[in-house]
Amino acid sequence: MASQNLLFSTDLISPEVQKALPPGYKLRPLSSDDYEHGFLKVLSVLTVIGDISKAQFLERYNYLKKHNHEYFTIVITDPSDTIIGAGTIFVERKFIHNTGLVGHIEDIAVDKNQQGKKLGLRVIQALKYIGAKTGCYKVILDCSEEVRDLEIQPGKYDKLFHNVPFYEKCGFTRKEVEMAWYTDETAQAKL
Repeated sequence: MASQNLLFSTDLISPEVQKALPPGYKLRPLSSDDYEHGFLKVLSVLTVIGDISKAQFLERYNYLKKHNHEYFTIVITDPSDTIIGAGTIFVERKFIHNTGLVGHIEDIAVDKNQQGKKLGLRVIQALKYIGAKTGCYKVILDCSEEVRDLEIQPGKYDKLFHNVPFYEKCGFTRKEVEMAWYTDETAQAKL
């Protein structure tokens, strides 16, 4: 894969995590070609994705690429170059902690047929590595504490299980409580 198509430099990819993957699997930054390699499909294990066109994908990708000092999306591919895992860390610039940086982990996803191979752990390890290499004083994430129904397609539900124990195995500890306020369902991105 041509490096100019990658979201950020491969210098931020952990060699240790790459070595820990099953044979033939690869860890790399998101590519502008990944619309065709299953990136959106793997994210669908998390929530409804929507009907995203290739043009929309590339518009978002190009925004992230322009801000690739703040947004780091990684993927894991299987031997056929299909994306089977993904995650993102974005870097927030703070005034506190001497204008420190905080890494926020989001959208950890592993294809349901690939779960049980420690790929989620590898995604988290790779994102923590990026957080450390970019100078974050901490890396945080939000996760579910309860079992709930997840709408995977309009009208189709699956169970989403709490994932606190998984993130504790990844080295995270409970710290605070997340609060959320959602705008109405029809809200569209405007930025």
